Amino acid sequence: MPPEKEDPQTPVQRSRLNEAGQRPSHRRILFRLGLAAIIILLAALGVPYYLHLVSHEATDDAFVDGHIVPISPRISGHVARVCVTDNQAVVAGDLLLEIDPRDFQARLDASQAMVQNALALIDVALSQKREAEAQVASVRSALDQAQAELAAAEARFQQGAADLKRYQELAASHTITPQQLEHAETVAQTAAADRDAARGKVATQRSLVQRAEAALDTADDNVRQAEAQAAARRSQLAQDALNLSYTKVVAPCDGHVAKKSVEPGAFVQVGQSLMAVVAPEVWVTANFKETQLTHVRPGQPVSIAVDTFPDVTFHGHVDSIQRGTGSRFSLLPPENATGNFVKVVQRVPVKIVFDRPKELAGYLLVPGMSVVPEVNIKAEPATGLAERRPDPPR
Repeated sequence: MPPEKEDPQTPVQRSRLNEAGQRPSHRRILFRLGLAAIIILLAALGVPYYLHLVSHEATDDAFVDGHIVPISPRISGHVARVCVTDNQAVVAGDLLLEIDPRDFQARLDASQAMVQNALALIDVALSQKREAEAQVASVRSALDQAQAELAAAEARFQQGAADLKRYQELAASHTITPQQLEHAETVAQTAAADRDAARGKVATQRSLVQRAEAALDTADDNVRQAEAQAAARRSQLAQDALNLSYTKVVAPCDGHVAKKSVEPGAFVQVGQSLMAVVAPEVWVTANFKETQLTHVRPGQPVSIAVDTFPDVTFHGHVDSIQRGTGSRFSLLPPENATGNFVKVVQRVPVKIVFDRPKELAGYLLVPGMSVVPEVNIKAEPATGLAERRPDPPR
């Protein structure tokens, strides 16, 4: 056999060549493993973020809202005293300030005196009415008596006339004496005179009855006028009593005093803003873009982040969606039919109510604070809210 050729390379050189041949394959494997790890990490972080992004709608154009009750006087006058300070807690009925009551007390006293005078006039008018009623009853009684006397005189006249006729027939046949005929004529004439006198008396009594009834009507009118005047005086008295009560301005609800701008001695006008009472009840008003409201429904859960407390997450739900964009209720709403039109994405206010009042304890949430609400649009609305506020027809 031919002799084997000796390898000119030493064992050390061969080892170095083997390591050089394997090194590129190790780097490639490590690169692939690192790339796969990065892809897995991005997927682990990105997929939940993407799923959260497509299942939630959020906006930073949101703020805490609440009831802010402006305090203004219902009467004009000088402020006698102010009983509260800035940011003071008050409950409904607490005295906030008092307007000088002396002028209003004087008017109330005058009104009370005028009411008493009006009541006295009613008593006088009623007394006159009772007298007029008694007079009417008296003259009517006299009229009845006169009519009875007239009836008797008519009967006597008819009887005398009949007797005179009969006596005249008897005198024609010379059955009676002339003296008897003259007596019959005298009786008939007397009966006629009595009848005429009775008729005159009845006419007189009827005239007296008419006068008495007219006096009674006048007395009735006087009573009605006195009662109307008394009613007007009572109304003025009630108004003066109200005005006196308005000198004490009280808190309409529980809350905290804010924006106080009145001091003792100042002259205030009706309707002038003096301070405000901020009620403790708060909610969130979020102005979502119109493109974000496609799947937003009342009752869907909301997580709320308040800028003042970045480490705290509050919970609530969508209460209602305003029927109109914010621009439509602005002082000068847009008129897109005039001028050049530029489409602008509109925002719609959405009211969000806190679900857990206990979460709010210990946290200062006041109207105007900035918040970031996130609505879970994939969640089903809470039972009852969806039925109370159904989705609009599509």
